[in-house]
Amino acid sequence: MSISNPSPDRPTVVLVHGAFAESSSWSGVVRLLLDDGFPVIAVANPLRGVRTDAEYLRAVLHDVEGDIVLVGHSYGGTVITNGATGNPAVKALVYVGGFAPDEGESAAQLAGRYEGGTLGDTLTAVALPDGENDLYIVQDKYRAQFAADSSERDAAVMAVTQRPIVEAALNEASGAPAWKTIPSWFLFGSDDKNIPAASHRFMAERAGSRSTVELQGGSHSVGVPEAARVVDLIREAAAAAGAPAAG
Repeated sequence: MSISNPSPDRPTVVLVHGAFAESSSWSGVVRLLLDDGFPVIAVANPLRGVRTDAEYLRAVLHDVEGDIVLVGHSYGGTVITNGATGNPAVKALVYVGGFAPDEGESAAQLAGRYEGGTLGDTLTAVALPDGENDLYIVQDKYRAQFAADSSERDAAVMAVTQRPIVEAALNEASGAPAWKTIPSWFLFGSDDKNIPAASHRFMAERAGSRSTVELQGGSHSVGVPEAARVVDLIREAAAAAGAPAAG
């Protein structure tokens, strides 16, 4: 049974959030996609580890009928990179401020490849019973670090509703990357403080990005205030997957 509403002329857009966010961070994107008639799923990413999160995504994708455009933000990019491998229904990958690791790379390695990342200075940890740590961005540092191009009020809500990521997930090696066999598109902000813009450019070029959009002044969560630009790129990817680009 499909968990989306399949359309005969559009792929299902599956949105995967990253660390320090949650599925409602896609709300602006979702509204615009629904207006265009796209079936949409905003996945609740567990944020427990690359392998386990990718397995969860694979289970979700298994219940989607028809073609899929897979979209990942931040660590969610790592999850789609792994979760789409070997799935012929996934026709396009869209990275929105997202990691696109190669095999053996971790999110932490890619974030630190170039200067400019300041995430470590903003984190706090909650010790878990199994000895791991859950990481959060300190609320009063959230907007400057993560969402500088969002309004103060929107950033405050995002800070309160952020979901933590287990520390080990950011250091876990990625598996074989789906971007080697599936076309990819990239969008990111020039002022991203979690993943420096130079890292985004490197990943996009290496993946053979079909189109790369760098938004001047954009933060790590640039897709929130720039939802329309994200949807434009998703439409482009959908068209390349053989579906109409607009309603």
